[in-house]
Amino acid sequence: MNTFLRRYDTLSATLRELLRMPVARLQFDSRIEPEDIAKTYRYYTRRHPRYKLIGNKTMGAALIDLGRFTGPPAYLEEIQGKNRGAWHAKRARSRGYVCTEIERNEYVDAIHAINTSLEERQGRPMDDKYREKVMRFERQPHFSYYGVLDLEGRLVAYANIGHYGNFSAFSQLIGIRNNDGIMHLLMVDIVSRLLEEKRVRYVMYDTFFGAQPGLQQFKRILGYQPYRVKYSLQ
Repeated sequence: MNTFLRRYDTLSATLRELLRMPVARLQFDSRIEPEDIAKTYRYYTRRHPRYKLIGNKTMGAALIDLGRFTGPPAYLEEIQGKNRGAWHAKRARSRGYVCTEIERNEYVDAIHAINTSLEERQGRPMDDKYREKVMRFERQPHFSYYGVLDLEGRLVAYANIGHYGNFSAFSQLIGIRNNDGIMHLLMVDIVSRLLEEKRVRYVMYDTFFGAQPGLQQFKRILGYQPYRVKYSLQ
């Protein structure tokens, strides 16, 4: 009986947490790129692989509401403080790292080296797709591709981000493991550019549920919050 009550209390607490989350309405616009955006919409709204009663990326989506900020300075002010996102990004810049848009085909070897630099990430073995060397990358018209370069111009981290309608979402964000703040720099600069461009209302970095505590903390110190999401396709 006690086990049942504990499970009931845990479920009730989870439901209360879900109901307290703010709601975001994310719109897919198939006019941007009909085939991939429609496919991504179906992936985001299919049944969750573990929690069959909810959509795949509808509960606990990690979002930054860019509409809350007048521009990059306001966003940076939000994530100031020791060991928060802006602090780590500044540390990376002070060590000579720069974030820039990249042409991935100029960094084929470096991307493969990053992908295979660790056997596990966030407590999970690397997917097989990361172990295979891609010899040529295809540029998708609704994606932007960024990288972090060190003082010698070597690629040490990269990110692919898709633009789908009123929101952008990261499909890949990966780098070598060091303590220089390169991943924070990558995220901070991309979010800042989205704010400058004013092209989307939200930016998404997967979900909070299922992520390891370290990844959840990474998201929070960069300004991400858990949302309930309602998707639409036009």
